Amino acid sequence: MKLSQRITQLTEGGSDGWGVFYRARRMISEGQAVTELTIGEHDIRTDPSILAEMELSARQGHTGYAMVPGTELLRETVAARIQTRTGVNTTRDNILITPGGQSALFAAHVAVCDPGDVGLYLDPYYATYPGTIRGAGAVARVVQTTAEDAFQPRADRIDAASEGAVSLLINSPNNPTGVVYSRQTLEAVAEVCRRRDLWLISDEVYDTQVWDGTHISPRALPDMLARTLVIGSMSKSHAMTGSRCGWVAGPPDVIEHMINLATHTTYGVPGFIQDAAVFALNAGPELENRITAPFRRRRKLAMDILAAQNTVGLIPAQGAMYLMLDIRPTGLNGEGFANALLDTHAIAVMPGESFGQAAAGHIRVAMTIDDDRFAAALRTICCFAAELSSGR
Repeated sequence: MKLSQRITQLTEGGSDGWGVFYRARRMISEGQAVTELTIGEHDIRTDPSILAEMELSARQGHTGYAMVPGTELLRETVAARIQTRTGVNTTRDNILITPGGQSALFAAHVAVCDPGDVGLYLDPYYATYPGTIRGAGAVARVVQTTAEDAFQPRADRIDAASEGAVSLLINSPNNPTGVVYSRQTLEAVAEVCRRRDLWLISDEVYDTQVWDGTHISPRALPDMLARTLVIGSMSKSHAMTGSRCGWVAGPPDVIEHMINLATHTTYGVPGFIQDAAVFALNAGPELENRITAPFRRRRKLAMDILAAQNTVGLIPAQGAMYLMLDIRPTGLNGEGFANALLDTHAIAVMPGESFGQAAAGHIRVAMTIDDDRFAAALRTICCFAAELSSGR
């Protein structure tokens, strides 16, 4: 029986650089000790107070169907949070609660892209971006950024790629690079969106993980409110990755259509999860700071270690839970270096090529193990790179 092109062509053929990750997981399952610095999963679990609220809500009976748009209380809480953080007037009518940020990304593209439309995204990119655009029936078109520009997107490149495009997907703080887009960058991107009549889909799930600089939501820029959809999530800010609770913020008329889409797809998020999310958001900065503190510490550790050597380069580590390291002096690309590192030292990192070609010759390191092991692994990576470089 024939399957649809939409489902069979979600991803493209060839190596995607994730073989290192899968090989590391096989080694672990076989009992080998591997230091894993691959995916963005907190090394702490969801706070017990959030779990207690989740259990209380479930035991009190909030286990049936919840309102598809999200409970009024959670939508209002998310709206208030966004308004406080961005200064943009936001109400519950601007909010749709979704089963995680990934569901929100898909719904946003379905909302603005007709089949055959072009959706733009930036390279390097989070692994699901091109498949999400294709899954919405659109044509995924990549726009390159460069290490020389510290992976800040350039407006002229976006403009050059915009013929036939209806949307642009951006992500700041950025996964995989750890870069926070500057105001100058975002204003230039916004100008292209206005001139080219593009929807801007802004993935802001790392907005609490800013180590250097300031997170700016493009929804707050002049004349961008009506053309911007913002993606948010409890996953990174509150270590609730498995709870699958996210949202889209956008114009009320767009949100109404997306609610209709949710009625025909996800049918909402469990009520007890939403109640726990309200509790977590109302816990305030103290809880969020507790969750981000390990990454802030490890970034400082990394910067000190990398400053003491001259082989491995660091892309500005301004936000998110990752470091993007330049290992081009070794003569290897990211995939070759990551495989050699796993073979030689049982340390697993992600090749830059896992996230597109713009980060070829780089590796992504997740700051997701305890401080001592993280520091030791990073020193080993630097020494290994120096050995490879001197042997060229």
